[in-house]
Amino acid sequence: MAHHTVRSGYESLVDRLNRLPQGAPPSDTLHAILKLLFSEKEAGLVALLPIRPFTAGHAAKVWKMKQSEAQKILDELAGRAILLDMTGPDGVTSYVLPPPMAGFFEFSMMRLRGDVDQKLLAELYYQYINVEEDFITSLFMSETRLGRAFVNEEVLLPDQRLTVLDYERASEVVRTASHRAVGICYCRHKMEHVGRACAAPMDICMTFNTSADALVRHEYAREIDVAEGLDLLQQARDRGLVQFGENVQRGVNFICNCCGCCCEAMIAARRLGFTNAVQTTNYLPVIDESVCNGCGKCVNACPVEAMTLVSANDPHHPKLRKAHLNTDLCLGCGVCVKSCTRDGLKLEERGERVILPVTSVHRTVLMAIEQNMLPNLIFDNQALASHRTMAAILGGILRLPPIQQAMASKQVRSRYLVKLLDWGERHFLEN
Repeated sequence: MAHHTVRSGYESLVDRLNRLPQGAPPSDTLHAILKLLFSEKEAGLVALLPIRPFTAGHAAKVWKMKQSEAQKILDELAGRAILLDMTGPDGVTSYVLPPPMAGFFEFSMMRLRGDVDQKLLAELYYQYINVEEDFITSLFMSETRLGRAFVNEEVLLPDQRLTVLDYERASEVVRTASHRAVGICYCRHKMEHVGRACAAPMDICMTFNTSADALVRHEYAREIDVAEGLDLLQQARDRGLVQFGENVQRGVNFICNCCGCCCEAMIAARRLGFTNAVQTTNYLPVIDESVCNGCGKCVNACPVEAMTLVSANDPHHPKLRKAHLNTDLCLGCGVCVKSCTRDGLKLEERGERVILPVTSVHRTVLMAIEQNMLPNLIFDNQALASHRTMAAILGGILRLPPIQQAMASKQVRSRYLVKLLDWGERHFLEN
């Protein structure tokens, strides 16, 4: 007799999370994390939700229940920062399930709360992310990175300050965001619970735009104005922290002010040998060997061990050392430049300019192509329910370079997509 195994809500949720590039590889630790954050019923319901934003009416249809009942569940999940809720200009509220990172993993530790055992949750996060390797490897396996470094604006030379692009400035993100908020640093909060936190400030990581609005309304973050946001950036620079943000040009949703000892990306870069776990800036530090005395301040400042000390090869001073940069590891953040008290370092532009994805949809399409997951993104049943979603995905494809468009076409194997790409090429050539 055949035996039929009933899948748990948690197993279904894991499958749902892994339909997109920013997934969460199955493990006993992940199962324990999800049990702390979701009831099994909630996990099963969330597993059915669309990829793109949806309304309570749409959720009610998917869940086969009354809209009032669906609304209550959605608001409960949004209140715990599992879902993000957004109200549009038309007054209609929509919801979206963010990925685990950057998403509901971090949100669960962005405030002190008594409804969940945060010490246990922190220990599980540490095991899943800092000890086990599958999740962190999958997070950084794409050529297109989830996050990017911002250059330290203070150490740019005067002519560089005139040419640096607006989206390369953390200060510009703060100034132009529709909403701004600050919350507890997820990484340092987690490390505090496992006895590994450093002395860097805890209330210094920022969210923006719709994410900030939702987190403020549900008291997971505190609303701030432009002046306080800029002050937090300055505090981070003064502390030698690296500013990481979402790897997009428009609509940046977060900037974290990161230390090398707690930040998961930088720990992974050192432990697993990742080169550029986050997207680099357009700059590299250059060492003036005539000035460098081998003091090692830049080495201590570098969070990814890109800067080291080597022999100066001076026969008259055999113990003399000098700074040496591994450009393959360097983020281009400029933290080392600020640490040098002898003006022995300066930033210069990289030989080839780093081009960032335009929007989060563009980035997701790129990551899906690189991980051979584009069919999951386009032909997911929930995605097909929305013409607006399909238009956003295909719009992201049309912005890709020709080689990546060809890769997308092969993955989807769709005559429709081939025709669409042909139309897009003609359209952009004509305009």
